[in-house]
Amino acid sequence: MQNLKNPDLLVAFGKHLRSLRKKKNLSMKHLADVANIEYSQIARIERGVINTTVTTAHAIAKALEISFYKLFEFELPEKKKKGK
Repeated sequence: MQNLKNPDLLVAFGKHLRSLRKKKNLSMKHLADVANIEYSQIARIERGVINTTVTTAHAIAKALEISFYKLFEFELPEKKKKGK
């Protein structure tokens, strides 16, 4: 079976989540409390360490008071070509 983990995607998602959270002036702790998830889970998602579940992403979107799809409105960074 192919490894489906994409570190670039996880990091980009985490950076986007951090940006959305900061726009709402929320701490990670407050977001975690409102979303009813562990603070450490928010921290790991924002650092791109874990691949979160759909249900957790939904809880985060509700806590941020945004549409679920807004969590996924971000661009992946361009990959640098080797040797250039």
